[in-house]
Amino acid sequence: MWLPTTGPAADFAVDYLALHKAFYDRTLDPADLDAWRERQLRTVLDQVTTGSPFYARHLADVDLATITPATLDRLPFTTKTHLREEMLDVLSRPLADGVFFYETTGTTGRATPCPRDGREVVASNAHVTESWASIFRHHFGDHPPRIGLMGPTEVHSFGDTLGDIARNVGSLNAKIWPYSPVIGFAKALQLMKDLELEVVCCTPGVAMMLAKAAEHYGYRLREDFAVKLLFVTGEMCTPALARNLESVWGANVYNILYGSQEAFVIATACRNKRMHLSQTNYLIEVVDPETGASHGPRGSGELTVTMLIDGVKPLVRYRTGDAVIVEASDCDCEMAGDLVQIVGRTLDRIELGGRRFTAGQVETAVLTGVTGSGGYQVVIDHDPAAGGDRLTVRLELLKELVDDPAGVADGVRERAAAALGVPVEVELTDGLDPIVSTGAFVSWKAARIVDRRVEADHETQVAQRMAGNRGYTT
Repeated sequence: MWLPTTGPAADFAVDYLALHKAFYDRTLDPADLDAWRERQLRTVLDQVTTGSPFYARHLADVDLATITPATLDRLPFTTKTHLREEMLDVLSRPLADGVFFYETTGTTGRATPCPRDGREVVASNAHVTESWASIFRHHFGDHPPRIGLMGPTEVHSFGDTLGDIARNVGSLNAKIWPYSPVIGFAKALQLMKDLELEVVCCTPGVAMMLAKAAEHYGYRLREDFAVKLLFVTGEMCTPALARNLESVWGANVYNILYGSQEAFVIATACRNKRMHLSQTNYLIEVVDPETGASHGPRGSGELTVTMLIDGVKPLVRYRTGDAVIVEASDCDCEMAGDLVQIVGRTLDRIELGGRRFTAGQVETAVLTGVTGSGGYQVVIDHDPAAGGDRLTVRLELLKELVDDPAGVADGVRERAAAALGVPVEVELTDGLDPIVSTGAFVSWKAARIVDRRVEADHETQVAQRMAGNRGYTT
C-alpha cells in the first residue's frame, strides 16, 4: 500500500492503519471507535472553520462547542451548489498539500476541484483494499488476478485509486478506457483478450457496450475472454441489471464500491455482494430528501456524510443526492461496517400513474427476469384516451444469447405493467440511442428515461450532446 513517508500525513497513516486493522479484526472496542469519531469530528470542525473561507462563513452562527456526532443536525448542510459556487474556497488546507488533483466531470454544471492529500488517499484506499482482497481470496485463492481498469477521464480518481488498490493486492492492472481516442473499443477488446484479463472494472453501461462491441467485432464473450469478475461502479446497478450482465458475460458481477469525486469511497462491496459503509472515515446521516430532517445513522432517505479525515477538503454534512437504505450489518463476510443499499438519486424519482418510483424500482421492473440484454431505455407518454401514463420499453437483446426474443418481450411487458401499474409496450431494437451510455457522466434518468410528458431538462440536453460520439465503432 502507498504510504506517505514524512510529515503529519505519515504520522496520521500509522495511527489510522492501526485503528483500521482493529476495526476489521473486530477487536476495536465500540467506545474506542466512538472516541475516534468524536476526536476527528472536533479536528475537522476546527480545521474547516479556520482554514476554509467558505466554512468560516457557513458555520459562523453555530456554537461548535455543542457539536458532537449525536448533534450534527445543528449544523447546516453542504450541497453540490455550494461546491460549485465556492470552488477552492471550500479547501481548508493549501492546495499544495495535496498529492493528487482531480475534479468532477462538469457535465451538468461547473467542474469542482477535488484535491486529495496523503491522509485521504490512505484512509479511503484502505477500505477498498480490504474489499478487493476478500473477494479475490473468495474467487481466486492465492492467485492475484489480472485487472482491466476502465476509468472515465484523466482528472478522475478512478485510475489512480483502483491502480493503487490493484498494486496493494499484488495484481497486474491495465488502464484501457474504451472511450479514449487512443484506446477505443476495438483496442480495449484486443487487450482484454491478449492480456487474458480476469477482472474488468467499469460502469454497468460500459460493460453492456463492451458486450455489443465484442459481438460487432466478431468476438465470442465466453470463449475469447478470460473475464471471471465484472466490478461495476459509477452508476446504479440493481440486482436485476447485475444478473443480466452475468448472463451476458458468464462472469460474477459485483457492484464494487460507492462514492464520489467530492466525498471519496463511502462504501465497499463484500464477497456476499453487499455494500458496507467505511465508518472510520464518515459520520453517516440519512435525511428526509424533502424536509432535510435527520433520521440518524440508519433508515431510508438521502445519504448525508460528514468526513472524518482532516485532509485538504473535508466536507461537513454533505448531501450526496443519493437515495439509500442503511441498516445494521447481519453479514457473515470479512467486511466491517453497516450495510447500505443505493436505490438511485433523489432527483431521479419518477411519477407514473399517480405514484412515485425510485430509479431502482423502475430498472428492477424492466429487467427482472431478463438475460442476454445489451441495454434498455424507457419512454413515457401521457395517453389522454386511457386517462393516464403509458410506457414503452426499448430493449436490445444480443442475438447469440437469446433464443426467444418475443417471449422475453412478453415477460417484460407483463412484469413491468404489474410492478409500475401502467400499460407497458416493448420494442425490440438492434441498436439503442447512444445516450444510454452517458449515465455515469450525467445521470441514470437522462440516459434511460425519455419523458415525453415534459420538456427535456438541462441534464437530458447535456446527455444528448454527449451521446453524439459515444458509439463503439467511432
